[in-house]
Amino acid sequence: MSKINIPSTTATRRQFIGSAATAVAGLAFSKSVFGAPAIITNLGKPNSKFNGVQIGAITYSFRSLPVNAEQVLKYCIDANVSALELMGTTAEAFAGAPNTSTEPRPAPQGPRPTLTPEQKEEQAAKAKELAAWRASVSMDKFKQLAKMYKDAGVSIYAWKPSALGANNTDAEIDYALRVAKVLGASHVTVELPNDPAQSKRLGALADQHKIAVAYHGHLQQTITAWDEALAQAKYNGLNCDIGHYVAAGFDPIPLLEQKHDRIYSMHIKDRKSKENGGANMPWGEGDTPIAKVLQLMKKNKYKFPATVELEYDIPEGSDAVKEVAKCVEFCRKALS
Repeated sequence: MSKINIPSTTATRRQFIGSAATAVAGLAFSKSVFGAPAIITNLGKPNSKFNGVQIGAITYSFRSLPVNAEQVLKYCIDANVSALELMGTTAEAFAGAPNTSTEPRPAPQGPRPTLTPEQKEEQAAKAKELAAWRASVSMDKFKQLAKMYKDAGVSIYAWKPSALGANNTDAEIDYALRVAKVLGASHVTVELPNDPAQSKRLGALADQHKIAVAYHGHLQQTITAWDEALAQAKYNGLNCDIGHYVAAGFDPIPLLEQKHDRIYSMHIKDRKSKENGGANMPWGEGDTPIAKVLQLMKKNKYKFPATVELEYDIPEGSDAVKEVAKCVEFCRKALS
């Protein structure tokens, strides 16, 4: 596909957006190099909303690549992604946060190593420094980031910062919700906590800000897994994952039909079922009914976005951007 140069430190972001739009406009008349048809664009901008269903992606899908704010925007444009769940590090690094890396994340090898007392002390000191930065940082850089993305045709519907855990202060949670609002997001996402006191705490602050907290599920997902959190606060909701749900042994269709009014966004990936081993697969090769779910969203006019999360192994000769583009194209065909 056509390449868009990452802006140098001397290039302006306006120049970057202009060159990106020009390159994407050219893509509308070119053939894909990885099998998908030409990208359909809207006035030179990406467009991944198909028949009323918004397809997005999470920054995590690009973890094998550098993920600073300009680079992630380039990846979205190249992959025809017009809506995004933005990981916290990308936005916070753009705003100047300390101890924040946007370098590629290598695939984990073996069990997580045990930290030494010195490493734990260093980690705690860095967390304290980051918390202090969050308590005092201006929203100006976040506003700048939101405008840069909006001007390029990419909306930010969710933000996933590392500021929503049990060890984070109320001030950090307040910061996370304020940043989400500035970015234009309707919700933040965080793992579904084991302790209901934490979802109650988050929900109370979410209700104050009128920015939802959407809880992400893995293999602990069941149709009732979110019920306590939903009862605790109006702005507590779901960020369910239909791939993990299938790997846990369940059909996601009843979940969506029952909880759709409290789902803020939904992750999509293709996994084998629990009885078939649960492996992540290239889309169309697993047991997750992605097309059926998207057709249900289209039929019932569900408004929450479906988020591409790339988790299968990237084939040799390809990269994360090309694979995300394949997933977006899979969704377009399913919604045609």
